[in-house]
Amino acid sequence: MTYSRILRRLREKKTNYRRRKALLMSRRNFVTVHISNENTSVQIHKPELTGDKVIASAHSRILMGKGWKGSRKNIPAAYLTGYIAGKKALLVGSKSAILYSGTRKYTQRMAAALKGLVDAGLQVPANEKTFPSKDRIQGKHLKITSDFDKVKSAIDIEVKSS
Repeated sequence: MTYSRILRRLREKKTNYRRRKALLMSRRNFVTVHISNENTSVQIHKPELTGDKVIASAHSRILMGKGWKGSRKNIPAAYLTGYIAGKKALLVGSKSAILYSGTRKYTQRMAAALKGLVDAGLQVPANEKTFPSKDRIQGKHLKITSDFDKVKSAIDIEVKSS
């Protein structure tokens, strides 16, 4: 009887190797969205033989410097973080990417970050029906609409000046 060893990242449910192989075979840039207990992180990667290279990234802590007072892991914060990452990716020269969720489920916060990337100008194949409504993205259900508008305009001003 032979024993076949299961790969560590597969055993820990961190990597779906079939999906990863398909992603690498496509040779396209890909987006990862991580939502932790306090923050949201969006990264655009370029797959290479030696390992994935991060070409643009944004973290929701950036929002505090732009006047954001709300949670950094809710739907509006995820949208704004994706918006920043999309603007940075365009500055670097990346025009398109695909979403790679790995073993994580596709959530509304992940969809909001993806909508931010699309609104920034990055071409990401996605169905508009999966995105949260405009009211939820702007934070009307949280009563933070003024913060949202102020932060988004601050991001646009910063990108235009760079």
